[in-house]
Amino acid sequence: MKKLITLLLIFSIGLCSFAAKAKKSSAIPDEQLAVMSLTIDHIMEKIYSGSFLSPSDTKALISVKIKLDDNMLISPESQYAPLYYKLGKVYQIRGEKKEAIECYQSIIENFTDTALAPKAAQELKKMGITVVLPEKTNTETEEE
Repeated sequence: MKKLITLLLIFSIGLCSFAAKAKKSSAIPDEQLAVMSLTIDHIMEKIYSGSFLSPSDTKALISVKIKLDDNMLISPESQYAPLYYKLGKVYQIRGEKKEAIECYQSIIENFTDTALAPKAAQELKKMGITVVLPEKTNTETEEE
């Protein structure tokens, strides 16, 4: 019986360390975040200049969104908020309202403490979406 308990304990410790490693590796590395940001900026420049987006631009845009969404399921990181905001602006300008709303709502739901939450709420209001930002708790307001 002692051997069984020892084996279970070792197994559970191993699972915990594996889960911790998996969580650490799930975050998008800073270099990749920078590339994603540059990709969105490049697409935004094309939109503002009146250029057409190539199929590879559209594919890159979709790829960034999928990568962000996948990582949000595992570990929402505050550095994702600017990327979601930029994506929301791109989708909004392109007339892809559903996708823009998803991006802005991700900011409001996951990054309420960032400066981008009120901006995302403002963009949603421009699109006719009613938005209520979560209220700060007493401890948050006392700290300010």
